[in-house]
Amino acid sequence: MARDLGRVGAILIFGGLLAGAAAGPVLAEPGQPTPAALVSLVDGLEQAANAQDLATVIAFYSADFSHGDGFDRNSYEAALAALWQAYPQLTYDVALVSWEATTEGGFITETVTQISGTRFERGRDYTLTAEIQSRQRVVNGQITDQEILSEQTRLVAGANPPTVVLNIPKQVSPGDRYPFDAIVQEPLGNQRLLGQVVDEGVTATDFMVPRPVDLEPLAAGGLFKIGNAPDSPDQRWISSVLVRSDGWVIDTRRLNV
Repeated sequence: MARDLGRVGAILIFGGLLAGAAAGPVLAEPGQPTPAALVSLVDGLEQAANAQDLATVIAFYSADFSHGDGFDRNSYEAALAALWQAYPQLTYDVALVSWEATTEGGFITETVTQISGTRFERGRDYTLTAEIQSRQRVVNGQITDQEILSEQTRLVAGANPPTVVLNIPKQVSPGDRYPFDAIVQEPLGNQRLLGQVVDEGVTATDFMVPRPVDLEPLAAGGLFKIGNAPDSPDQRWISSVLVRSDGWVIDTRRLNV
C-alpha cells in the first residue's frame, strides 16, 4: 500500500537554519556576559522568524552564507518561503547553549531550537514539532555558515494518532549496523497498523517535493529493524511512518555517520 505523506524529514532543515535566534543571556565563561551585538542579532532573528518576516530574516544571513546540508542564501530563502506557506503559524523557541568569540571579531554559537505549529489541509489538522541543535558562525552581525549537530521531528495527523517511542542512535561509524525501533505504546486490539522505515540522504534539493511511502501491514506493535550505515561518512534522515485508521505519525531523526 502506498500513501503520499510528503517528503519525510524535510522540515527539520529550517529549524537549524533559524537556530541563530536565542532568548536570555548565556555565558561563554563564568562572569562574562553575552556581547550586546550578539544579543541584538539573535533577538532580532527570533522575532522576525516568529513573525514570518522573510525579508528581515534573510538580512541576518551573509551573501556568501553556506550550510552543511547544501543550502546557500538564495536556496534557503526560497525553501523558507515554501515552508511558511505550508505552515503559516510556526513558533520558534530557542535557547543559546554557548558562544565563543573568534579572532576576526565574530562568534561561534551553539543553539537548541524547538519548533511547533499546525496546518489544516483537506479537512485534517497536521501538527509539527521539532528540536534542532546547531552550530553557526557570526561575522559582522551576520550568519556566514552553519551545521546541524542533531535533530528530531514529529508530524502527526488524525483524531487519535499512535503514541510512539523511537529508539535510534545519534551517531554510528561507517559500515556499522544499528538498531531502529519505533514502538507503539497502545495495544493493537482489532485495529490494523501499517508502517515503513524511510532512509533518506540529507539534502537541500527538492526537499518539499512529496514522496510516496510504501506502507506494509505490521503484525507487531511497531517497527523493529536493523539499519546498515553507509561505508563512508554521511548524514541520513531515518524516519518511521506508522498509520492507523484513526491517525498517523512520522518520526524523523538525523543519523550522523
